[in-house]
Amino acid sequence: MNQNIAGILPASRWGKLIPIAFITYSLAYLDRANYGFGAAAGLAEDLNITPAISALLGALFFLGYFCFQVPGGIYAEKHSAKKLIFWSLILWGALATATGMVHSVALLAVIRFLLGVAESVVMPAMLIFLSHWFTRAERSKANTFLFLGNPITVLWMSILSGYLVNSFGWRGMFIIEGVPAILWAFIWWKIYADRPRDAKWLSEAEKRAVENALAAEQQSIKPVKNYREAFRSPKVLALAFIHFFWNIGMYGFIMWLPSMLKSASGMGIVATGWLSAAPYLLAVPLMLTASWFSDKYQQRKNIVLLFLGLGAVCFIASFTLGATHFWLSWVLLVIAGGAMYTPYGPFFAAIPEMLPRNVVAGAMSFVVCFGALGSFVGAWIVGYLNGLTGSPAASYVFMGGSLVVAVLLTALTTFSSLSTPTAQTRSAY
Repeated sequence: MNQNIAGILPASRWGKLIPIAFITYSLAYLDRANYGFGAAAGLAEDLNITPAISALLGALFFLGYFCFQVPGGIYAEKHSAKKLIFWSLILWGALATATGMVHSVALLAVIRFLLGVAESVVMPAMLIFLSHWFTRAERSKANTFLFLGNPITVLWMSILSGYLVNSFGWRGMFIIEGVPAILWAFIWWKIYADRPRDAKWLSEAEKRAVENALAAEQQSIKPVKNYREAFRSPKVLALAFIHFFWNIGMYGFIMWLPSMLKSASGMGIVATGWLSAAPYLLAVPLMLTASWFSDKYQQRKNIVLLFLGLGAVCFIASFTLGATHFWLSWVLLVIAGGAMYTPYGPFFAAIPEMLPRNVVAGAMSFVVCFGALGSFVGAWIVGYLNGLTGSPAASYVFMGGSLVVAVLLTALTTFSSLSTPTAQTRSAY
């Protein structure tokens, strides 16, 4: 791209936009992932929930999460992510807090499903939001800062939730951890801007520089008529199924890691929290390094393939060693968890590079939607197998096999754009 047309892209975008994206996604992740701690800390015993029902309750979130991904992404593109996420924050914060007040399984099931519905718009809306602000040469880094809200949140949530459960019980944990989302909604409303033209903190020249750079990128992408054509694209379908099988392993791991570690180690809930935090600590430097490499060298597929493959190998090796070699098995689980998180930025950076603006919101949401379905399957089946067999062995095989399928699909899929990209725009980042 001609630099005189695009200009130097303003560095202020990173300081203004990335923190609010990170915090919003972090709060969403806090209120979905803490169920595993509640389940490990007495929720099932207090409400007389069987292991099979507990697995279904843990997974109901993802069923609700699945239902509104595509409409949420399309609304964010055609109208406004600002209003959508404002009301989503208030609703999911209230529902997360209400989880600590339930006294019946039926009401808990309704809350878990509605919590998934409330949070379903966040990920597609955020990815669309970032695609309105960051170019091809920046997109993997921008996505990665968003997705860092996942491991960093689980890192401090694993430690904090252990202490909250120990001090206030599982009810107190849910109530306390639901309040920040409601408070953040009003900060979000004050700071957020949907597009460069809406940002009061950019000069007119800076607004034009970002808009021109993004518009020029669209010229290098093959036109797609409508959403139906986009959804039927072999590349979009391949990415959707990769995300599906990837998330079976990922969310089975996230939801049930505390319970599996507590059972295998025989340690208390606080120690389990510290052990559960380690994969997410490792994920942070891995994600940052991989996203930098991906943007600098425009590598998307190779990053996804390398780290998904590493995650699958370490996960299967951990299961093979078993509880008789607990600490070595735990180290391999830490590597597996960190590796599974690492490729998210490059993976989702590839989609706006394949498809034009008129269909990218629906296509991105479609891929996210399949991931949500995989999350539902992973969270439910893993919990169900743990309860049915009385050990994590069968669920390890199920998660490991799903990761292997994701790796094979990645190896067979082309991540490149549909035509020759333009030269990368200089960024002040």
